[in-house]
Amino acid sequence: MQAQGLSPALSSPFTPAQVLPPEPSAPAPVPPVAATESAVVRVPIQRSSGTVTENASPDAVLVRRTMAEVAPVADKVTSYFYALLFVRHPELRSLFPAAMDTQRDRLLKALLTAAEHIDNTEVLVAYLQNLGRGHRKYGTRPEHYPAVGECLIGALNKYASDVWDAETEAAWVRAYTTISQVMIDAAAADELRAPAWWNAEVVAHDLRTRDIAVVTVRPDQPYPFLAGQYTSLETPWWPRIWRHYSFASAPRSDGLLTFHVKAVPAGWVSNALVHRARPGDVIRLGPPAGSMTVNHRTDSGLLCLGGGTGIAPIKALVEDVAEHGERRPVEVFYGARTDHDLYDIDTMLRLQQSYPWLTVRTVVDQQARLQLPDAIRTYGPWSGYDAYVSGPPGMIRSGVDVLKDVGIPADRIRHDSVEELVATGD
Repeated sequence: MQAQGLSPALSSPFTPAQVLPPEPSAPAPVPPVAATESAVVRVPIQRSSGTVTENASPDAVLVRRTMAEVAPVADKVTSYFYALLFVRHPELRSLFPAAMDTQRDRLLKALLTAAEHIDNTEVLVAYLQNLGRGHRKYGTRPEHYPAVGECLIGALNKYASDVWDAETEAAWVRAYTTISQVMIDAAAADELRAPAWWNAEVVAHDLRTRDIAVVTVRPDQPYPFLAGQYTSLETPWWPRIWRHYSFASAPRSDGLLTFHVKAVPAGWVSNALVHRARPGDVIRLGPPAGSMTVNHRTDSGLLCLGGGTGIAPIKALVEDVAEHGERRPVEVFYGARTDHDLYDIDTMLRLQQSYPWLTVRTVVDQQARLQLPDAIRTYGPWSGYDAYVSGPPGMIRSGVDVLKDVGIPADRIRHDSVEELVATGD
């Protein structure tokens, strides 16, 4: 079926391996700043302004110009895209959650990310490979791609009409031919070595505060991951709704996985995990992802900033350093709004007692971000450290800024960025 406004030469440009599929859990350049359901919140990239960088390719110029044009009406673009998709191809509706509130934003966010990095092959390919692997758990198949491409072009054509022409359309076709092929190839390779998802039984549920639970699960088969990474979880109560959580420990010999979950207002998955899940329940796990991991080829110290449930991956990093037998200094700043919110402080202090190279400091701040920069500046110097940051968006932003301000190079400040996966709230 021809997408609205396609020129005859490009009316059927997409083969099953040529179009970006629906983006149920993609990284987002502009994630919600309100409550999120992840132990790690990733810092967003800035939206493309439509300006042309000096070395931008012709296709990149056209793609970014399109995204700049539709950005002010992003909600209309995504709503129109899904309306086209579900009307023209109702058989695909079952791939999506019943409630589309969060889902509607994700396609445009993926497009913005791709447009931002269209000329950066290394970053774009890594992002798309992770995206392709992650889409396996939704049941996305190569034969779904043509329908999605048709409706994407239709939506962009409608809302970028002032800049849309045959040349722009051809640029989008070329871009998505490449984009989707990278994703499909990554999914096919991943299918040979790992399942699309893992079933995992809840074996322990520890309610630490009124709205924070530590949930431990046992996967039904080996689950390889690295300390500092995260995964996506689906509960039996809300099918096809996945949310991202960091592993709260380094890999364990018993194979158990632990997550710290904070229930957020109207959070379907988080509230289910905190208030409803009990031992014996079975959840699903997506593949591990993320690059906030320790480089064991260096002896640099670690400066770790963890706010709220963002302490979970920080704890995993500490355990990882200990298990590798390293004695490099690790400095942890544990931020919270109140003393009550330091729900895992006993665990962190026990680790400090066990490892003389570990120092744990708490920073209690009702704004959860204002005092942390001052605390970091009070200590140091930090020039010989690699930095790790996880927590709420405000803390992430202020933490990254102050780390740069105290002299830590940007390439030594680690957090799971938009190129991997941005957490979204319910």
